[in-house]
Amino acid sequence: MSGRETHLWFFLFFVSTRQPSKKYHVFCFKPTYQLENLQEIILSCIRNNQRDQKLLYEHFYGYCLKTVFRYIYHYDKAVDIVNDGFIKIFRNLHKFECKPDVNVQMLLMGWMRMIMVNTAIDHLRQNSFKTEYGEIPEYIWESHDNSQSSDQPLLYKELIKEIRKLPPGYRAVFNMYVIDGYTHKEISERLGISVGTSKSNLSKARVILQGIIKKSELLPYATAE
Repeated sequence: MSGRETHLWFFLFFVSTRQPSKKYHVFCFKPTYQLENLQEIILSCIRNNQRDQKLLYEHFYGYCLKTVFRYIYHYDKAVDIVNDGFIKIFRNLHKFECKPDVNVQMLLMGWMRMIMVNTAIDHLRQNSFKTEYGEIPEYIWESHDNSQSSDQPLLYKELIKEIRKLPPGYRAVFNMYVIDGYTHKEISERLGISVGTSKSNLSKARVILQGIIKKSELLPYATAE
């Protein structure tokens, strides 16, 4: 099985499983390289050093943009949301806590991801979850991201393509629960729905995605037990 097929199988596993562990996320990418002296850069950003703020922004921009693309399918709006998210990141960076014996970059990526997701959700709620579609430039999948390995841009594009076929309510819950690690209680609070509705939307989303994947060429062996 190729590396790409392994990633696709991993995605199918998360679509199928009932209780994904919160510490595992389908696309919490491992960085291809670390920013040197990241803790010092963070402290410098807190002191409003524009050079290091620019460095942090450019290093994580692609990662944040791809996170937002799972919720927002219009390129220009996604870019606006990413920039809004970075404003929140820099305003709240002093609240970010580094833990001993933990990869600082991976910890920071998780913290940034939650800010980007919340910013995207706020946008969706303000627009009554109306989906606005727009073309996403092809070069986006091949550039801007210093946080993922070379075989993942195509897979990420395929993931977004499949998830965007879900109804808006199902799509938001699936993204938040399976990929971003929210609990049903947290989802209910963020989306303004009941816990029961969150669970129901997740169950229906999984059924739909399983059908889509099994019928597509994305994972031809998905029907195998």
